Amino acid sequence: MIKKIDKNFLEGPQITQLVSRARQIKESKKQFSDIYDKEGNQYVDLVQEGGGVLGIALVGYTYILEQAGVRFHSLAGTSAGAINTIFMAGLAEIGEPVSVKILNILSDKNLFDFVDGPKGIKRLIQRKIDGKGGLIWSLIWNSITIYSQLKNHLGLNPGEKLENWIGQHLYKGGITTYADLESKRKKTPILYHRQNSVIPEAKLAIITSEVTTHTKVDFPRMAKLYWNDIEKIKPSEFVRASIAIPYFYFPFVKKNIPSNGSSNHPDWQKYAGYKGAVPPEVKFVDGGLLSNFPINIFHQKKIPSKPTFGVRLSVYREDYSKTSGFFSLGGAMISTMRQIYDYDFLMKNPDYKQLICHIDADKKFNWLNFDIKFEDQKKLFVMGAQKGLEFLEKFDWEAYKSKRKDLLNI
Repeated sequence: MIKKIDKNFLEGPQITQLVSRARQIKESKKQFSDIYDKEGNQYVDLVQEGGGVLGIALVGYTYILEQAGVRFHSLAGTSAGAINTIFMAGLAEIGEPVSVKILNILSDKNLFDFVDGPKGIKRLIQRKIDGKGGLIWSLIWNSITIYSQLKNHLGLNPGEKLENWIGQHLYKGGITTYADLESKRKKTPILYHRQNSVIPEAKLAIITSEVTTHTKVDFPRMAKLYWNDIEKIKPSEFVRASIAIPYFYFPFVKKNIPSNGSSNHPDWQKYAGYKGAVPPEVKFVDGGLLSNFPINIFHQKKIPSKPTFGVRLSVYREDYSKTSGFFSLGGAMISTMRQIYDYDFLMKNPDYKQLICHIDADKKFNWLNFDIKFEDQKKLFVMGAQKGLEFLEKFDWEAYKSKRKDLLNI
């Protein structure tokens, strides 16, 4: 039994109208994929972009797609997208709707709890986000604490409360270890293919940046490089590695790396393209540093049996960045690093643009505002649902496959 949502994400005429339109899409039997189940639900793969608290909009997107009869097969995400990805993978079996469960989890949480550093730093961060005066004095007052945190931990906030929160809710869903998660992901309904072809296995990918060996990592595929017994890993650790915003959170540190000290290790060469000595410990930071929108993760050079839908939270390359000042230049450089790898893939595979829903939540909301009020949380949720519905109404599965066929010269 799903409990009542205290914060009323689903109440109000706007969301009611969106749900009605989504259910009409399901009743119309519009095709979105060649993979379906006996209930008529259609299966797609999903890639979710990172974006801090803007990730609430991702839940709106997945919720409205579920209402339209879309279900999610393979899942991937970075940072905030990784949080929604792990909840979708761990709180329900493939084919089961899960977004309302995630809404219930959000409704019970004060997001500012995730800013878990010293009190002075918490106040300083919120003052900066709110644009309040006295920032310089606050910096001076907390300078010793800031210096100590950065020197000793390379970040302002431990990130433990966020990791524990994820782990607690996965535990309630029966997931303690990666073995539990893997077992749940193998439970799928009977699926059918319109062309009577083989249905591929569902995959999972959590993206992070391992900066010690300069490696873009996707878990769980590359977990064997960093853990001896991958079956016992807590899945929340994958996400903690993905959400480690540089200097905002402590880096995620993994010690006792298997085969440390050896060079030219075959697994490291195979998965990471790394030939040097395996380090005894490594540090992970936010996956968005290298790939904030890993839309290429499920790419195959053939006409797919199901589309890889992508959902973006941020606006990108619609205007140029200011680079005249020290901080503006630094921000522009970071933005370039976070986006250009994914953008390069889209330039080489233009058909993927038909698969991407642009929520553009960062036009109105600050991605680091963990003290976001419920009214704005609901606006983000509705925004995700609205954009998701508009995407479904415009999407043409057969036209997409035709475009892909032309690009492949088949």
